This record gives sequence, C-alpha cells and structure tokens, in this order.
Amino acid sequence: MSILIKNCNLISMDVSREKIEYNVDILIENNRIKKIDKNIDKQCVDKVIDATDKYVLPGFINTHSHIGMSIFRETVDGFILQDWLEKKIWPIEDNLTEEDIYNSSLLSCAEMIKTGTTTVNDHYFFPESVINAVHTAGMRAEITRVLMDIGGDLEPRIIELENLIKNYLNKYDTISINVGIHGFYTASNICVEKARELAKKYNLNVHIHFCENSDEVKQIKDRYDVDVPSKVLQKYFYDINTILAHCVKLSDNDFNILKNLPIHVSHCPISNLKLGCGIANLPKLIENNINVSLGTDGQGSGCNLDMFDTMKFVGLLQKGINEDPTLISAYDVLQMATINGARALNKDSLIGSIVEGKLADLIILDLSNITLQPINDVFSDIVYNAKGTNVITTIVNGKILMENRKLLTIDENSIIKNCKYILKNLK
Repeated sequence: MSILIKNCNLISMDVSREKIEYNVDILIENNRIKKIDKNIDKQCVDKVIDATDKYVLPGFINTHSHIGMSIFRETVDGFILQDWLEKKIWPIEDNLTEEDIYNSSLLSCAEMIKTGTTTVNDHYFFPESVINAVHTAGMRAEITRVLMDIGGDLEPRIIELENLIKNYLNKYDTISINVGIHGFYTASNICVEKARELAKKYNLNVHIHFCENSDEVKQIKDRYDVDVPSKVLQKYFYDINTILAHCVKLSDNDFNILKNLPIHVSHCPISNLKLGCGIANLPKLIENNINVSLGTDGQGSGCNLDMFDTMKFVGLLQKGINEDPTLISAYDVLQMATINGARALNKDSLIGSIVEGKLADLIILDLSNITLQPINDVFSDIVYNAKGTNVITTIVNGKILMENRKLLTIDENSIIKNCKYILKNLK
C-alpha cells in the first residue's frame, strides 16, 4: 500500500535535515519512507492524507514499560516499591491467565497508539500473550520473558525465554526479542550468567531495572559483594547492548564505569516520583556521553503511557532540581523520545527519525487547540503543552493504526470492558 502525506510541517529528528521543514510531502510505499519532497504527485497513490498545518514526527519510542500491567493503574498510592510489589502486585499476578495478559496488553497498545507511541520495549511475563496483543494492534515492540530467581525456579524460566527466542525471533518484522532480567537484586549470579549466555548466543539486547532506589543499591552490593553496583554490569555485560531502566541512584564511581560500557538509560521520571525514588541525574549522564531515552514504566507506578506527560516532566524536573533553566532543551527531550530510543534498542538505522529508506513509523499532530496558541517555539509547545490527544494519526510499519483519532485495529470499547473485570474477578 502507498500513502502520501501532503503539505505537512516535518520534524524529522534527522541531523542531516532542518529541525523543521514546512509544506513537505512524505511518500510511504509498503512499510518504508520512499520519498520526502515538495509537491509529490498524488497520482497512483492508494491513500492521500492532507496534513496542511499539521506536524509530522517520528513515533515515540517507549524504552521501558510493563504493558500487561494496565489493570494495575493507580494501585501504588501510599506504598513503597517493594511493599507494592510483594503485598499487592505479585500475589495477583500469580493468578492472572494468558487471556488476562492479552487483554491488559491490548488496552496498553490502544493507549500508546492514541498518544503517539509506535514502539515499546516491554518487560514482563506471559510473553506470547503480549506478542499476540502487540501483533493484533500493529505496533512495533521488543518483548522478553523477564528472568529472576529470588524464589527459585530459574531453569523453567530460562527454558521459557529460550523457546520464546527460537519461536519468535524472526517471525514478525515488527516484533523483536531481548533478554530481560528483573534486577540484580532479584537475580543470582547463576541467573545473570544464563542471561548473558542467551544474549551472546542470539545477539540480543539486555533489558534490566537498575539502581531505582537506595534499598536496591544496598541489596545489589550485598548480593554480589561489590562496592559499586555498576561493577556487576561491567563483569557480565561489558560487550552487550544493555538498556538500564531508571538509574536514579548512581554514584560518581558508577558514572566512571558506565561511561565505558555499551549501556543506555531509560529515564522514567513519573514512576520515580510516584514511588519516591528520586530523580536521575540527566546532566551528568549526558556529560558522560551516556545515551538517555525515555520510558513510562507500567501504569501502576507511571500513571499512564502518554509520552507527552513523560517529556514534560523530564524538562521541568531537570531545570527545577538543578536550578538552571538552560538545561535540557525541548529539542533534546524530543530526541530522547525518538532517535535516542531507537539507539537504545540498536534500531536507529530503521526507526527514530523520518528519513528516506527508514521504516514508516510516524505520527501526525494537530496543534491548533487554544493551549498551544500562538506557537512561538513548536518544540517547546510539543514538550510542555501538547498532550496525547493532539495525536490524530498514527502509522506503524506503513500501516495506519489510528486516523482522525479513531483506532482501526482495536475495538476500544470492547477491550476496556474486558479489562474492567480482570481485577474484579481476582480480588
């Protein structure tokens, strides 16, 4: 199928192009961006989208989430992280079915499509249910079966992850697999060694929670007998592309180690605030040339999957806590939500910017509402004033998943109805 987007204002996020180009056409053929130019002939095109006065951006890339946890939205209030997990979430998760996870994941996909996220790096269990939901929705995703052995039963989990890799590694062109570890504080040396073996054997990314709070830092030091948590990464993942979720509690010694490792940080400010963990030191990460991408976490701790909310908090928090309004420009934040996310997943040659030849993952924004007018700086308006509801069209892999705010691959009302009963039946 061919799609021609006419007369858009293009924010490509590509360093070889202007930051914003006006009245541009984008031709999509099959799943790729075929041509970017002015006045592309619309003859022999299957579909034309008039984007006059609209803005086209790469779809957002959420590098850390738990999309099967949509049913736990706003259940964390008043809990510290470990109590919330151990007393509230894990006991319920033990009783969830594959159908429950399919429905809860599909609800998250609907939320992401409607708010401009086209790729998600998921970190959860029941991976086949998550894959089925993502495939039904038409999104792009990196999926795992999270490993941990705090309660034993490591071998079945390793087998499940390797079977997942064998069955799905190249099955869908929109779905990738990585090696997920819950955290070093819930995984033994043996567990991490097995994870490393799988990542090397199949050339996969690693995705892990890291230094989210002070208790976790202490537990890592005690479990691995190290003075710096990053030494565990240095030992096991010195040569593996690794996505670290959170990185709130990093010492100077951690930074000195991390800057020499192939790691990327998924910054999840809303979840970190909600759980009282603190705020990651983005200026120091950037100063050490560590790639920073953005994540929402799950809806239980992160409230929602709207990357516009996340972007706004990123910019405001860093300026406020550092008492420096010049830190982290709006364009920097947009990079974190797009091309930096692609780099974290080692997919920046395919997604993250709008370039001829890249995969057609993009969103169209309508910025005409009163809270965005007049537009003096479009990048600041997108980061600080726009919301997920400003996304009117979402395209992934050359396929339109939402047009004029209407979902085309998911029955929104049906999936909301299905999810309402999951927790009710489990309580």
